[in-house]
Amino acid sequence: MSSLLDLSPQVSALKDKLETFVNERCIPAEGDYECHVAKFSGADRWSIAAVPPVIEQLKSEAQALGFWNLFLPRPVPDHLMSRDDVSVPMAPSMYLSNREYGILCEIMGRSTLAPEACNCSAPDTGNMEVLLKHGTIDQQREYLKPLLRGFMRSAFLMTEPDVASSDARNLRAKLTKLVGDDGRVKYVLNGRKWWSTGAMDPRCGVALVVAEMDHGQSSVTSPKGKDQPKRGNQTVVIVPMSRPGIKCVRPLTVFGYDDAPHGHAEVLLENVELDESAVILGEGRGFEISQSRLGPGRIHHCMRAVGLAARCYELMLERTLTRQAFGKYLCEHGSCRELIADSASDLEAARLLTLACAEDIDRLGARGARGKIALIKTTVPELTSRVIDRAVQIFGGAGVSGDFPLARALVGLRTLRIADGPDAVHKQSLALMELKKTKKRMQSRI
Repeated sequence: MSSLLDLSPQVSALKDKLETFVNERCIPAEGDYECHVAKFSGADRWSIAAVPPVIEQLKSEAQALGFWNLFLPRPVPDHLMSRDDVSVPMAPSMYLSNREYGILCEIMGRSTLAPEACNCSAPDTGNMEVLLKHGTIDQQREYLKPLLRGFMRSAFLMTEPDVASSDARNLRAKLTKLVGDDGRVKYVLNGRKWWSTGAMDPRCGVALVVAEMDHGQSSVTSPKGKDQPKRGNQTVVIVPMSRPGIKCVRPLTVFGYDDAPHGHAEVLLENVELDESAVILGEGRGFEISQSRLGPGRIHHCMRAVGLAARCYELMLERTLTRQAFGKYLCEHGSCRELIADSASDLEAARLLTLACAEDIDRLGARGARGKIALIKTTVPELTSRVIDRAVQIFGGAGVSGDFPLARALVGLRTLRIADGPDAVHKQSLALMELKKTKKRMQSRI
């Protein structure tokens, strides 16, 4: 079997170009980005004026260099292409396997700006994959096309403040189906969501919302019947952010960071009226849709985490070679060398675990790779967090300041252990899969 790090000459050349772009353009631009956002306060931090011009410059460069939409797993449908669009690419310069894209994703993860610059950032990638895989032609034309071109951003609204949302059966947001006397169907959406990443962004034009079906006055029964489990009663709908009844109540902070102008929001959905064209795939298919966006998405998250941790690890190494304590460079202290060795091991383990999972998704599909997906979801954020935590320790007071990227990186990776479901949920799933395999093996001996 070939090495997990092997790449074709074409992908290898793309990787080299991307490394140059991230290291020479994106990382140096982070300071300008933060300085621009810092000029604004209060609600103005989520105004269009607060969006740093440098990000649009980087996006133009990424398009020209062929780094645009590299996450796309399949060709863009013909009905989205037209002659007037040639100046703004939608299709990537090449289509990559999950493993190949994972390797490039590690490079993008080194900078907070690179994923957005390449139109490869969450939650847009997951939403675009959903629309590409499950959207109707009209849904793709109206929402997927501007997302692919980078003309707008999006949000995914699932988590709720009043329930443990790691269990989708708890969700209380209701999508009420009403059938009029004329036979026309309409839906009314009510609920409250939070940790809606990107909903605060002034460029956010659309949200994908997960809600529980409530057939209300309709005589139409659920497609799976009355006694279906709640998991089969979740539906995903497309909601334009301009629709009456949708309101961003407040921005949320992550350990004090507001991540403006993108940010995270608590969102109130109050009597939002929708028609049948808003439903993705069909009523009761929400769990299926949500799961379909998580497999490849976890490769993206984990490999970006590896890239971020690798950057912090390199800063740690440089610090040990230039900083002295008690008459010796830090690297000459035995305790420091132990931190370096442990970090090198954790980084390589996180990288290879994720790429092995990506290769399984390529061979078996996301469903066939469920065990490894659960494995990397719990293990990789922990491994990479440990690397960054050691870097913070080596930097001392500077490590917890805003002068270096370490503190923000540590916060981001600690949050990743909760995002897309807490560790405990995935560990339970992984354990059940392992026990099932063992029982099957034991039964085969009888």
